[in-house]
Amino acid sequence: MTTLTPDTPVFVAGHRGLIGSAFARRLRAAGFEQILTVPRAELDLRERPAVEAWLQEAKPGLLVLCAGRVGGILENRDHPADMIAENLAIELSVLPAAQKLGVPRVIFFGSSCMYPRECPQPMPESALLSGVPEPTSLPYALAKLAGLEMCRALNAQYGSTRFYSVIPNNAYGPGDDFDPESGHVLAALIQRIHAAKASGAEHIDIWGSGRPRREFIHADDIADACCFLLEHCEDPAHYPINIGVGGDVSIGELAERIAKVIGFAGQLRFDASRPDGAPRKLLDSSRLANLGWRHAVSLEDGIRETYAWYLSQRTEETTG
Repeated sequence: MTTLTPDTPVFVAGHRGLIGSAFARRLRAAGFEQILTVPRAELDLRERPAVEAWLQEAKPGLLVLCAGRVGGILENRDHPADMIAENLAIELSVLPAAQKLGVPRVIFFGSSCMYPRECPQPMPESALLSGVPEPTSLPYALAKLAGLEMCRALNAQYGSTRFYSVIPNNAYGPGDDFDPESGHVLAALIQRIHAAKASGAEHIDIWGSGRPRREFIHADDIADACCFLLEHCEDPAHYPINIGVGGDVSIGELAERIAKVIGFAGQLRFDASRPDGAPRKLLDSSRLANLGWRHAVSLEDGIRETYAWYLSQRTEETTG
């Protein structure tokens, strides 16, 4: 990365999460020596005075804002107020504080759910705000749209810092949330299909029809894409920018691939009475591709790696 050096302090906010942990791994691999992290018990990112004090002391050259409340359809359905309130609170605290304290660069993560439910496929960045997002994730989507617009506004009003907004599609990998109640679909399916195999179940019931199509990108690829962009796309006016792999699969196909990796031979039964969410969410990542970036982790390899990590964590919990 030409804009940063190995001794640049980088604050990864949300370092224990899926994308945050991947970003920390990517920075270590690139030789960065000052990766700044702080647990939530010591710094509540919703509290702006505390955030300002911490940034004043740490003086990061880059802030990567991965922290926030996330979840799948169930989590969005059951906790819509928490989804919008917690994410807005973090954005209203961290982004203005970073501008005030002169943090030179900030990466903000949006979400593919910000796009309209009825959106051209693949979804270009120009389609943002052209329609209403999928109702099942609307509170989260609105919070993320507000964060994206705040980055634009801070760049426009002050001009002293560079705030970059990126929009990755469905992330997965080591560090994911495998809780079937709160996790996203890929990780939740790994947990449920593993449990079905372990119990000797003859079938597993899966929410929805199985027909909606989703694009999945490994968290390590997301972190790599962000580092690539810092080197090749310095102008914040070129953001937001999509980060995807250029292809998608149906939820039914995804479940079959996961079952094959896990070795579950039972029946996959889809409950069409349950919500599907948006019919399709494929990002148009041509702008990123035209800069020369390509993803490295195939879906098959990523599922195998993620399942192996899941099993390792279960082993640690058992032996610990």
